[in-house]
Amino acid sequence: MATLNFKGKTFVQNHHLTVKYHQLVPKKDKSLTDKVSLNDNLIIHGDNLKALKALLPTYAGKVKCIYIDPPYNTGNEKWVYNDNVNSPMMQEWLGKVVDREDLTRHDKWLCMIMPRLKLLRELLREDGVIFVSIDDNEIHHLRMLMDEVFNENHVATIHWRRTESQDNKAKTLSTVAEFILCYSKNNVSEIKFNKLKLSERAIKEYRYEDEKGRFRRTTLVDKTRGRHSFEVKTPSGEIITGPFNISAEDFENLDNTLIYWAADKTPYLKTYLKDVEGQVGSNLFDASFGSNEDGTDILKDIFTKEFSRVQNFFSFPKPPSLIQTLIQISTDKDSLILDSFAGSGTTAHAVLDLNKEDGGNRKFILVECEDYADKITAERVRRIIKGVKKVKDENPSLLKGGEGRLVGTFSYFELGDPIEMESILEGSKLPSYLELARYVFYTATGEEFDSKKVDEKKNFIGESREYEVYLFYKPDIEYLKSTALTLDRAKSLGHYKGKKRLVFAPSKYLDTDYLLEYRIDYCQLPFEIYKLKG
Repeated sequence: MATLNFKGKTFVQNHHLTVKYHQLVPKKDKSLTDKVSLNDNLIIHGDNLKALKALLPTYAGKVKCIYIDPPYNTGNEKWVYNDNVNSPMMQEWLGKVVDREDLTRHDKWLCMIMPRLKLLRELLREDGVIFVSIDDNEIHHLRMLMDEVFNENHVATIHWRRTESQDNKAKTLSTVAEFILCYSKNNVSEIKFNKLKLSERAIKEYRYEDEKGRFRRTTLVDKTRGRHSFEVKTPSGEIITGPFNISAEDFENLDNTLIYWAADKTPYLKTYLKDVEGQVGSNLFDASFGSNEDGTDILKDIFTKEFSRVQNFFSFPKPPSLIQTLIQISTDKDSLILDSFAGSGTTAHAVLDLNKEDGGNRKFILVECEDYADKITAERVRRIIKGVKKVKDENPSLLKGGEGRLVGTFSYFELGDPIEMESILEGSKLPSYLELARYVFYTATGEEFDSKKVDEKKNFIGESREYEVYLFYKPDIEYLKSTALTLDRAKSLGHYKGKKRLVFAPSKYLDTDYLLEYRIDYCQLPFEIYKLKG
């Protein structure tokens, strides 16, 4: 496999492993739900690299479809490199706008996208796929990088006509298309996509009709490259001779009602419209799949008076119909869809639209780092759910999906402080019980954390394939100073159920014999959290 080398690659190819886990802080006032939960549809405000790492304990290996629309690196987007990588060269890059005059802009873009792609791959299901929108500026670099990260599991490069208009003042060629790269997490040969609805153009091909309904005809006779020559009796009793596209045996086995005889006595196979499930998608999406103009019109309809402000951030918004098509072909009705460059919230719009159309229960996770995450990204989702322009006084418990609205809720989270074990010693920035539970469970077991299984009163935080896991902790420095795993606390864990007990606590007053007797593997906070991993 050819590999792509770029300035800074040696410093970022494992950077995703060094990114600290951060707390996800719920914001009830910005959510649209009766109960804020990490199991809800999610909108997360914060740096997307840190947010993706924070999602791993709950969602690693759970996402069926990822769609991202990263900056295209045109030189006009004014994006800033913000990853705090331990390299003097890359420290120099921090906080500086990447423009067209920047001779390292391609290197910076690749250094930005590589660790994010690696975390996104960890979040994908084994049968998951990722779609990445891109244009000519970086597609050649991105294709090689994704070959590396996704082990050459390239599914397709979709060519999308993004605009119905054409710039006749262009000096060379008018740019009307861009690309969507699609990769699978694992063996591309095992990926199966759903069929699309028949297009209006395809439906027009069903121009014949009988008592069973509309049908199209498929040629059975090969008049140019004889394949099978045999005799066939027509309904009038006349004998005709091939060549035919099918064998004599297959022809005899055909239901006579499925054969259409043309006026020239040529037989055709009938395919009825009512029996067709759909059509296989292609790698060419014309403007009927949605255009930038459609995306703009939809934003204008949602934000009306605020549209001029919104348009300052989104000059070429993606249409929901485009993303909806990608989701439709790649997911089932209960899938999880992730967009870590959420922008105006088009992916959430597409998910909710598709759910309303086919009765699905898909969920979305959006991550947006910019300050408009609440005022635009989340506000768009609020408005399409409620079906109104102003939503301040609406009751989220009344979401019934009436005319003009979409069924759904979402929980809004801010990216909080990093979960650093040193802070537990110092008593500063202590994480909540649930956040630390998520962190220690996933870090120690590598398995999904389920917050519904947590019983804080019993100090139980979940069960892995090998362990029952317990955490003695409170975000209280006095509690941490005075709490230890004692014999009484060991007994309080209950009867042995066949799995070892993995117990996290600030200290212990039990010797090795008691730990063996009660089947306990003890991990001291904050030092030994990594001891079982790797």
